[in-house]
Amino acid sequence: MTATMTAAHFRGNKTFSVDQIDIPAPAAGEVPVRISYCGICGTDMHIYHGNMDARVGTSRVIGHEMSGVVDADAEGFTKGQKVVIRPLDHCGDCPACDAGHHHICHNLKFLGIDTDGAMREIWNAPAHTLHLLPDDIRMDHAALIEPVAVACHDVRLSNLKAGEDVLVIGGGPIGVLVAMVARDAGGKVVISEVNKNRLAIMEKLGFDTVNPAEQDLPAEIARRTGNKGADVVFEVSGTQPGVDAMTACAATRARIVMVAIHAAKPQVDMFQFFWRELQLIGVRVYEPEDYDKAITLVASGAIDAGTVITDTAPLADIQQAFEALDASPTALKSLIKVEA
Repeated sequence: MTATMTAAHFRGNKTFSVDQIDIPAPAAGEVPVRISYCGICGTDMHIYHGNMDARVGTSRVIGHEMSGVVDADAEGFTKGQKVVIRPLDHCGDCPACDAGHHHICHNLKFLGIDTDGAMREIWNAPAHTLHLLPDDIRMDHAALIEPVAVACHDVRLSNLKAGEDVLVIGGGPIGVLVAMVARDAGGKVVISEVNKNRLAIMEKLGFDTVNPAEQDLPAEIARRTGNKGADVVFEVSGTQPGVDAMTACAATRARIVMVAIHAAKPQVDMFQFFWRELQLIGVRVYEPEDYDKAITLVASGAIDAGTVITDTAPLADIQQAFEALDASPTALKSLIKVEA
C-alpha cells in the first residue's frame, strides 16, 4: 500500500483544499523532511489574492518559512535531525552563479512558489538547501528563521556599524525582524509605522517608534539624531510615502536599503542622492551565511519569537488561517502547524 500524507493545495480564487496525496520517493540529491511548522509570509498572501496566478497556478503546495525533522537517512543527513530549508534552487550555469551569487541566479527557482513547498507533511528538498538546527530549539520559533535570514541579509549588506542611527520604514513582519537584527548589531533603531496595533507590538519589543500619520517623520528623526538624520534607512513599507521618507530622513552619506517589493515603480527624489551623497542598496532574499546567523539569533533568544508569532492554526484549518490573517488588524506572524 502506498503511504499518503496531508497536503494543502492553493486552488486559486482565495481557496485552499486539504487533500490526502501519495508521498513521493525522494529523487537523487533530495532529503525527505517532515514539516513541523510553516509561516505565512507576505508572498503567500500575494498568492492568496491571485496576484501570482500565472507563476503559481492552481494546484500548488505553497509555503517556505518552515521548520522540520529529517524523515530518513539521506545525502549525509540522519533521521531525526532538526532542520530548516533555505528555499532557493539555483541553476549553477548563469552569470550570477558563475560570480558566486547563487541567491540571485538568473534562473532561480524559489521553492514553495515555483515548486511545491512546505504546507504538507513531507517535503523532499534538495540536500544543499538544508541547514541543521540545535537540538534544543523550539520548532515553532524555528519557523521564523527564513524571514530572520532576510533581515540578516539586509542588515549585513547595509554595513551597519554599532552606534549608528537606524530608521526602519514599515513595521510589518520583515520590518520588525530587520529592526531586531539591526538592534542586535548595535544600531539605535526607530521604527516608522501607521498601524497602531503594530506600534504597540514595537513598543512592547522596546523600540522607539514614530507614527507618520500623526507626526512629522523627517522632523522627528532630525530631532532624535541632533539634526543629522538616519545613517541607515531600511525601506520596508512598499509605499510611495515610504520612498519619500527614505531620502527625507537620510543623513549625509547615509545608506538606504530597498527591502520592500514595490508593485508599481515609485518616484525617487534623486536630487537627495547628489546633495547628500547617499547610497541605495538593493537586497534580495539571503545567502547561506545569513541563514547561519539567523539560526544563531533565534536559538539564542535575540529574536523575540514569542511576541512576533501572534497566532498558530493546524494545517486542516489553512483556509480559515489565511482568511483570518487577511482580515486581522493585529496579527504579525501567523504559523501553520503541519505536524499532527
